[in-house]
Amino acid sequence: MDEDLGNRADGLRIRPAGERDIDRVLAFWREAAEGTSVTDDGAGVAALLARDPEALLLAERDGVLVGTVIAGWDGWRCSLYRLAVLPSHRRRGVSRALLAAAERRFAALGGRRGDAMVLDANERAHRAWEAAGYAPQPEWSRWVKPLTG
Repeated sequence: MDEDLGNRADGLRIRPAGERDIDRVLAFWREAAEGTSVTDDGAGVAALLARDPEALLLAERDGVLVGTVIAGWDGWRCSLYRLAVLPSHRRRGVSRALLAAAERRFAALGGRRGDAMVLDANERAHRAWEAAGYAPQPEWSRWVKPLTG
C-alpha cells in the first residue's frame, strides 16, 4: 500500500490510500472537495478500499495530504471521482499528477477511456479537467436513484 506511484522533484508523492488513511481523507474532502456524496463516510471509503485497494490515490507533499482522486476500475469502465486539491496547493500540478497516475493505473488494467464525474457548476474543476485533456460529453446525462433512505 505504501508503493509510490509517482514522485516529483517538487516533493509530491502519489500513493494508494490504506485503511489508516480513511479519517484523514474524509476530513480532507470536507475542506477541499466541492459538495458531498452519500458515500462520504468511513463505511463507504472502507468498502471502496475492500473492493479495489488501489482505487483511492493520495497526493502528499511533506507528509501533508494535498490531493485525492478515485480511479475506479470495474473491468469495463475507468471511472474518476473525487478529484480534489487542497486550496493552498491548487495550480501547482497536483491534479495533473493525480490524473496521470490514474491513467497509468487504467492502462495497466486494460482500460481504454477515463470517465469523470464533474459537477456542472464547478468551473474551476472544468478548467483542471480540460487542461488534463478531458472534455464534456453533452449527449450523455447522469441518472441516479438513491438506494438508501
